[in-house]
Amino acid sequence: MISSLLYVPGNAPRFLEKAGQRGADAVIVDLEDALPEAAKTEARDGLARWVPAIKKAGGRVFVRVNHSERLIEDAIAATQAGADGLYVPKVCSPDVLVRLAKSLENHEKDRSPIAFVPLIEDMRGLFEVRSIAKGPRVMALACGGEDLATAMNAKPTPEVLRYPKLMIHYAAKEAGVLSLGLLRTIADFADKEALRAAVLEARDFGFDGASCIHPSVVPILNEGFAPSPQEVAWALKVVAANEREATAGRGAFMLDGKFIDAPIVTRAENLIRKSQKGRAS
Repeated sequence: MISSLLYVPGNAPRFLEKAGQRGADAVIVDLEDALPEAAKTEARDGLARWVPAIKKAGGRVFVRVNHSERLIEDAIAATQAGADGLYVPKVCSPDVLVRLAKSLENHEKDRSPIAFVPLIEDMRGLFEVRSIAKGPRVMALACGGEDLATAMNAKPTPEVLRYPKLMIHYAAKEAGVLSLGLLRTIADFADKEALRAAVLEARDFGFDGASCIHPSVVPILNEGFAPSPQEVAWALKVVAANEREATAGRGAFMLDGKFIDAPIVTRAENLIRKSQKGRAS
């Protein structure tokens, strides 16, 4: 279960040394947009130190690599450092994932294959998202909202981003991978009440978690994407009632004045599993 992912610039030791203590399920060490070009090589070299240090806190570590001639070397360094996955920006087809996977095979003899999280950030990627979701090693899909809005020559408002983000979300659900994000940009984190509402909205749509760029947002993501005690109690009640009714030969029944049938029972079972994973992680 990944509810919260915290971006940390790969060239900022004062942030990196505390990154694993912020309560996020995963830390994303950023080698791309958060860094000036002159700092990127040194930040890549620093992965050997920072990835293991952050993992000691118990969470996962991802690395956002560069979409440029740096891609392969960034990916190799992240793999050798022990990162759990790569955030791969501006993916516009599965071909880049195939090439990346082949480039990493010789560097993974002492570890399991590193996972990929393609970032959909332009129009071509948006319309190829279903095939990207089914590419090699894909564990999740995410949208780079600011980049996508820029590619459309649009403003990154919730209204502008809503439909493309839902397209990416639906592709993830079809492929059976995680869907990460909110139906808005993550750049604006000052209005915490609006952010809480956005997290609850994303969860209602079935998103699994989201990333953030400031540690103050981590608790909001953890709380918002986790089932509440009331929801878990409802789910347990539904599953118990379904077992009783099934014994009596009934597949549908009324519970507390509401109709319950198979899809609702499945939803309750999924919610219970999610709450159990949250306690285990």
